[in-house]
Amino acid sequence: MLDHAPAPLDDATLQALTTVLAPIGRLTHAEPLTGGMFATTYRATLADGERVVVKTAPTATERLLRHELDLLRTEALVYGLAADRPDLLMPRVLLIDLTRSVLPSDVLVVSHLDGTPLVDLGGLDDATHCVVQGELGAFMARLHTVRGDRFGYPNAAAGLQAATWPDAFAAIVGALLDDAEAWRVDLPADRVRAVLRRHAAALAEAPGPVLVHTDLWPGNLFVDPATGSLVGVIDTERALWGDPMLELVGADQRGLGPVPPALLEGYRSAGGELALGTPAGDARLWLYRMWISLVLVVEMVPRGYTGDWVAGHRADALANLHAALDALDWRLGTIAVRGPRPWSAAPRAAPRRI
Repeated sequence: MLDHAPAPLDDATLQALTTVLAPIGRLTHAEPLTGGMFATTYRATLADGERVVVKTAPTATERLLRHELDLLRTEALVYGLAADRPDLLMPRVLLIDLTRSVLPSDVLVVSHLDGTPLVDLGGLDDATHCVVQGELGAFMARLHTVRGDRFGYPNAAAGLQAATWPDAFAAIVGALLDDAEAWRVDLPADRVRAVLRRHAAALAEAPGPVLVHTDLWPGNLFVDPATGSLVGVIDTERALWGDPMLELVGADQRGLGPVPPALLEGYRSAGGELALGTPAGDARLWLYRMWISLVLVVEMVPRGYTGDWVAGHRADALANLHAALDALDWRLGTIAVRGPRPWSAAPRAAPRRI
């Protein structure tokens, strides 16, 4: 699904992929897809010419955050929910192997999507950017018609579920703070917990539980490069049952500015409505900006990120965390005192989180 120059696969990996894919076809070619910093993904071609994508979960589970346990099973679950919904633009599950008998992790095989990853298109003209944002908003609204029974992450291994959204969200944030403590990531944990308590009533006004992708950044969106039309969505491994407004921060993980009008119009055009502009809705948006900033800061340590971009990435995420806390501490819905970072079409020098 991602077109980057791959390195050749070793014989052992090719043999393992051949064995895994045998129930659906004979492997004739495979190559790794680079750019991910979580799962390992391969594009494989079968003897009948069909191309498929093989995804394996990380084997070093001791380096996973709590909410990342069994994520490949969540991805398969969501694709299954979308199987009879072509309007959700997701791959079809062709095979899932949870035995870990061939490869040392869960394996998911899905259909290959057409289109180009939005992150690979570079700068878009204003008209195409509006098309992309409008179609993304409409997709969000369609996805949010899928409803669940409980709030939180569907993967039972994480244990981050509850009957109410305030309880589920508090558990999700609490797990991140526990992970931070375990990995010795310095965070204003007491301030985060105080903000959660103070704004529990705003969380209680959230609708749901609906299916939220939580990671709709441009690397997970496939578009028609000629028109900007959205043609595919991948990597649902971090999906959860929650407040639809949470989707906004997953789509723009480093932005603090206004949500693009074209995205909101697309959401409304597909029958959705978000609570932006209300005291409770604005409080929740800042809470979710706090949450995504926590994720970005905490995950860097167990991932072992390296490179020139790391210091700036961490500084930006920490600045956004404090900006969200300031907004929640002072006056809800106003621009944070540290200044807004506009909604961005793509993260700057940020890792692909697939």
